[in-house]
Amino acid sequence: MARIQGTLWEGVALRRRRAGADPDAPLRQVALPIAWEAEAAEALAALAPGEGPVSLPRAAEVWIARVSARGQRAGTFDEAGAAALAEGLRALLLTRRGAPGAEVWRNETKPARAAAETRFVLNLPAFLDPEGGLDLEGYAEACALAVRALEALSSGKATRLRLGFADLAGLLCGLGLPYDSAEARAVATGIAALTRGAAEAESGRLAAWLGAREPVALLWPAPPGETVVPGLAAAARAALDAAAGAPGLRHQALVALAPADAVEALLGAETAGIAPAAGTSRSVLTVAGLAERPTRAALRAERDHAARAGELLGPVPETAREAMRLAVAPFLHVAPPAPVALPAPARPAPKPAQPMRRHAGTTLHVTVGGHRVALRTAEDSQGRLLEIAFTLSKEGAAFRSLMDAFAHSVSLGLQRGVPLADYVEAFAYTRFGPSGLVEGDPAIPRATSVLDWAFRRLALDYLGRRDLPQPSEEDCLPDAVGQAAQVAPLLPLDLPAAGTPRGRRRSLRVVG
Repeated sequence: MARIQGTLWEGVALRRRRAGADPDAPLRQVALPIAWEAEAAEALAALAPGEGPVSLPRAAEVWIARVSARGQRAGTFDEAGAAALAEGLRALLLTRRGAPGAEVWRNETKPARAAAETRFVLNLPAFLDPEGGLDLEGYAEACALAVRALEALSSGKATRLRLGFADLAGLLCGLGLPYDSAEARAVATGIAALTRGAAEAESGRLAAWLGAREPVALLWPAPPGETVVPGLAAAARAALDAAAGAPGLRHQALVALAPADAVEALLGAETAGIAPAAGTSRSVLTVAGLAERPTRAALRAERDHAARAGELLGPVPETAREAMRLAVAPFLHVAPPAPVALPAPARPAPKPAQPMRRHAGTTLHVTVGGHRVALRTAEDSQGRLLEIAFTLSKEGAAFRSLMDAFAHSVSLGLQRGVPLADYVEAFAYTRFGPSGLVEGDPAIPRATSVLDWAFRRLALDYLGRRDLPQPSEEDCLPDAVGQAAQVAPLLPLDLPAAGTPRGRRRSLRVVG
């Protein structure tokens, strides 16, 4: 039985709701603090093992007890130190400031492998204070707690730990700093320097207790001389000086950013690591279907910096991402992961219009073969298509990731001058599931795949193409593979002449 009484959990009011890890997963009873939103319930449903009821306090106490037990057995801390660490971890989670990665919640790692698999993430916007600054002392202490927890989880065997932070974009919005600005990069550099300094200082304290295994770095990258956040530059310098004064270090590496998993959603972080903001709205699956909701970054910007919200949430070029990566990289032990897709551009709050579920001309909602699909587009000031993105409600994570990568590659091509007509010729009438009846688009009643519907819709909207025939019901059957020349190859080979959409259309019958 997880220990609740006598801890910070005692007296925390919980609300129960039914939630699933994804739209196809069975629903389970989830208990969370009253103020936490539905996305957090879905995240906890994904994190907690099993399929039965789950509450945040009891799920957290399972891994907190594991941290305490392993740390005491390895001599990382005594009983009093274990109790203090446990309360610190509870406080981080309750304030949504930090938590270990999904593998710890699911108990998927063993002590000998924890160094390579286990991570701890800190949610940067949760450290904002009402005066417009940062709780720097609290952040440094959170870094130290995370290092102690990761050391304990590895039973003192790890030489490389993975401490990282998330939602830099949300922090910058709260501070009123555009992502592509020198001030934003200075803040990011200061955060990275403070993270490394605080982590290595704690590694030095563990080395003094358990024995040093690594020498202290003799050369340091220079932290920023000043930032717009009061005290950040001084705190980063002090943390690095404290690390340099240690007799030795316990670990070779400590700071590494990673792609997001369900833990970021549980904490309320909207982006992983140093990724830019994801626009003003996000798609949410509701009982009535997909709906658009403001992002937390948008709400924060509107509340604190309403006059500059558009500037803070607008799309950023790849050069801005690369400049941010170069700014923080000297203080990381592992290079930041490459982004999968560009963020959606800023757009006004969507408004539904009939007969299609179209939001402000940028989001289309249909059902293809019983699967909900949302196609989002972005245009320049002349109405030219610049970007596409998909939201799929019932597909697995691997399929969604492939579709995200595909949409990203198409967006890059559009922005570099590849004609939309070329994409239509290449991907209209491609065959794969889901396929079949299209609900919500009266102009396209059937489609052989999601890509078939999407590119024929784009051809209608942006090219005025009305010469593309509808596939028959037989063409849309799951086992309808067509002739070999009608199916695009899976390898990057040149398409035969008969395999172009124009050639494939010759085999289609016009039906009513």
